[in-house]
Amino acid sequence: MNLLTMFYYTPGMDQDCPSWVYYSWAIGLFTYQTFDAVDGSQARRTRQSGPLGELFDHGVDALNTSLEVLIFSAAMNLGQGWRTILILFASLLTFYVQTWDEYHTHTLTLGIVSGPVEGIVTLCIIYAFTGYVGGGSFWHQSMLATLGMPRYDFLPAFIYEMEWVDWYMVYGSAVLIFNTVLSAMNVMAARRARKENPITALYGLAPFALTWTVIPIYLFLQPVILRQHLVPFVFFVGIVNAYSVGQMIVTHLTKSRFPMTNVLVLPLIFGVVDSLGPFLQDHIGFGWPSALGDGQYQIAFMFSCLGLAIGVYGSFVVDVIVTICDYLDIWCLTIKHPYVAETEKKEL
Repeated sequence: MNLLTMFYYTPGMDQDCPSWVYYSWAIGLFTYQTFDAVDGSQARRTRQSGPLGELFDHGVDALNTSLEVLIFSAAMNLGQGWRTILILFASLLTFYVQTWDEYHTHTLTLGIVSGPVEGIVTLCIIYAFTGYVGGGSFWHQSMLATLGMPRYDFLPAFIYEMEWVDWYMVYGSAVLIFNTVLSAMNVMAARRARKENPITALYGLAPFALTWTVIPIYLFLQPVILRQHLVPFVFFVGIVNAYSVGQMIVTHLTKSRFPMTNVLVLPLIFGVVDSLGPFLQDHIGFGWPSALGDGQYQIAFMFSCLGLAIGVYGSFVVDVIVTICDYLDIWCLTIKHPYVAETEKKEL
């Protein structure tokens, strides 16, 4: 529902919406998180929590993370541009690192400022406040001037004129760096305790690093995607990250080797190579012709990547669900073997 109202009132994520839209985003996000917490508690109470539930929770949350970036960008009037990409990077890195941390430590560790708790509460407050002040254009004012702080001589002009959005990104960057370093320390400590090489675990960050090296290069070479078709591209990137997270969860549950590849990055690499030829030709006089160009074929290529990602990730999810259900003799959406305390005691 949140996405539908966003697409109707601000499809470019750069226009003010009616106040009730922002209030509905706050209520919708809070309700979703509340039901998610209640569902997890109910599963533990009925003794029905298991690997399939963990896979569902992480998979759905991984996809919702990228979708929530679009809602937040719309609330802040960030539009289709690099600010939205930076927020997408930070959000997906947090999710990837936490899953990577869980794979090595076998414990889900949330940072001091965690996404499922403080992060969700912060977003709900931001959405509600945005509705109260009348729209996302409020966040593009100077924060210090809005708070009534005078302009001191020792304070550089660019700092005094920084918008609310810029300060939010500074705050988010500090939290992101702190949580990432903390997760890395947890992983290295856990591997040292098991007499394993702590450095090799850091290689698990390479798939994410590769993906996010390719993404900004592609968007730089293809500004038509960045400025006009960023929403479907965010969908694609979200599925790429969800696929990596899903692979980590499965290998964690099966105690398999850490997944170092993601096939969904290959189309992006092709897009970069294809777009790099004309760029080099224009700047150094040596390059190669592009097969896609920078118009309608490039847009079609991006949507093809999205379709491929949906197919690959959907096949992965179905395959994992069927395999787990067959192996554990359970059903996916209903309880096949209800928990009976007397029976469990007899078996013990």
